[in-house]
Amino acid sequence: MVEVPLTWQLAKLGLSVSMVLGLSAIAVRASPRIAGLLSGYPLGTALALFFIGLEISPAFATQSAVHTLAGFTATMALGAGYVVTGRQPGIKGVISGVLGGFAAWLVMSTLLAQFSFTRFSGTLVTLCAIGVFSWLFRSIPDVKSTASSAFSWPALAARAGLATVIIFAITRIAHWLPPEWAGTLAAFPVTMLPFLLILHVGHGYAPVATVIKHYPMGLGSLLSYTLCVSYTYSTLGLFWGTLAGFLAATLWLLGWMQFTAWQQRRNA
Repeated sequence: MVEVPLTWQLAKLGLSVSMVLGLSAIAVRASPRIAGLLSGYPLGTALALFFIGLEISPAFATQSAVHTLAGFTATMALGAGYVVTGRQPGIKGVISGVLGGFAAWLVMSTLLAQFSFTRFSGTLVTLCAIGVFSWLFRSIPDVKSTASSAFSWPALAARAGLATVIIFAITRIAHWLPPEWAGTLAAFPVTMLPFLLILHVGHGYAPVATVIKHYPMGLGSLLSYTLCVSYTYSTLGLFWGTLAGFLAATLWLLGWMQFTAWQQRRNA
């Protein structure tokens, strides 16, 4: 096990906090639909795979990334579990949603861990799951949360604490897991889950369901990122491989947003 310098641990903390806060600001002040699409941007997954590669080895991170491609299916299952069980307002809805979401994630993750995926098969599984979950979520109405003028300090602390705990837990647990489970953990919604919980407490169930509804269609950027780093970690190294992955993810997301905007204008 590689001893990671304190500066890297602080970087992990800072990146986790900033990503959660940025996504929360977008959803509260702009549109949960856009936030749902951006929830598929490689935020938590990029952090998890990068630090797994830094703390263990780039080769292990490459193997894990292959299984992360299929692991996004478990993340969508978590969202479905939350939608079904988290309909109550306030803390009750958050607790029941988290329990239902975790149960669905664990069942799907355990199922995925039974298979040995390749880049092609892992991507194909998630593409099929995107179609299935998008169809299942199609009847969820689009609801925009009411604007919030400022973030409270308790909310800031909650977002920062939960995101940090999750990313540190994933990268630490990965030391004792095979690449199949480490890859599935890397697909866990590190930044989206804290955002959903605080959105639920502050604005109710409806905006949370809207974000989850649009999450599957935003996964294209995550797939692009993960597929890219599964090649570039071993050829370019962790730093340049990560930059290449973000470039691939950004190009896909920009292209998808242009396509959906064109489709809306056509329908109008």
